[in-house]
Order: sequence, then C-alpha cells, then structure tokens
Amino acid sequence: MEQITMMPRIGDNAPDFEAITTIGKLTFSEYNKGNWVVLFSHPADFTPVCTTEMSGFAKEMKFFGDHNTKLIGLSIDSIHSHIAWVNAVYEKTGVLFEFPIIADIDMRVAKLYGMLQPGESETAAVRAVFIIDPKGKIRLIMYYPMNVGRNMEEIKRTLVALQTSDENKCAMPLDWKPGDKVIVGAPKTLEALAERKKSNLEMVDWYLAKKSLA
Repeated sequence: MEQITMMPRIGDNAPDFEAITTIGKLTFSEYNKGNWVVLFSHPADFTPVCTTEMSGFAKEMKFFGDHNTKLIGLSIDSIHSHIAWVNAVYEKTGVLFEFPIIADIDMRVAKLYGMLQPGESETAAVRAVFIIDPKGKIRLIMYYPMNVGRNMEEIKRTLVALQTSDENKCAMPLDWKPGDKVIVGAPKTLEALAERKKSNLEMVDWYLAKKSLA
C-alpha cells in the first residue's frame, strides 16, 4: 500500500531536502537560513506559460533581493533539460534565470511539498508557490492549475504584507498594498476597549480599527 504523505500547511516548518539545481547541489535549510524564500514549481521546461512565469521571476530579481528574499524553482525535469532551457530563453529573449532551478526527476521534492496533484497530472507539478520565512516556517501557499499563469504582483504584494505584518505586529485588510492603513488587533479586555475609544485610531467599530504606518 502506498504511503500517504501529508501536504505541508501554513505554519509548518518547510520540509528540508538536498537537491541538484542549476547552480549546483544545495541543502534547502542552508539556502533558507536568514532569508525569506519563494519556492515555486512549474509543470515542465520548454513550455510557453512556464517560460513567461520564469521570465517574470527573473525580471523581479532586484525586487526580491531588496526584500531579503531568495527564489528557487522546480520542475520534474533533468538538470540537462533545465540548463538547455535556461540557455535557450537567454539566447532568444536576453532574460537569464539566475536563481536555482531544482532538477526533480524522481519527483521527491514535488511529493514532499504536495506539488503533484493527480487530478491535474501524476507526472508534472502544478504551479505551486510557497513563501517561507527566515526561520524556515511556511507562511503562505498558493496553487494555480497548469493552464493558468500566476500573478506576479500578488506574489510580491503578499510577501511585503507578511514582512510588514511581522515588523509592525498588525494585520492587513482586503487589497492592502504598501502605504495603505493596517488593521490593529482587537482589544481583549474592557480596559483595552476604553483605551481604544480614546485613541486616534480610525475606528470602524470596536473590533475593527486601522492606523497608518507612515
């Protein structure tokens, strides 16, 4: 009987692994240490939607670097296929995928992270995105089907939202973006409620109050 592996969840420690990548062999926990990481999978090399997505990540390398974030991709292809694809895209478009891409030919990492979903495919990873914090904890998970490309602006927005929330101990409202007001945690005592009513917070109701970080 096949052993069922529990898919990682938000709040779990990111499963560690060693893998061959386009920048050499790496251990994920070492790559993650002290940095945020966006780990993302794509179905296959030399495919059109995947090429647009990987190019999108490559073009945003400076943004992610400025936000203390490393990128790492994955597909169930060989290292030779990855190298050939990276080279082909660079020759045709001038865009170089400088971040590591995991060669997961045995599907070990894809299975570890729940990137293989049989309803879509048993041999190709769906378009998964994991945002992992510097302590190695999974903070956000997105799954996209194989025929729909991801939204890069949403990936960037949620990364900044997580980092801002951690730094300021607050929550983010619908459609939050940098510069918008944030949500302050609801009071848990009557005394805290009285203090809130005297504050200069933007009060929608006693439990919903906003403030500017500027």
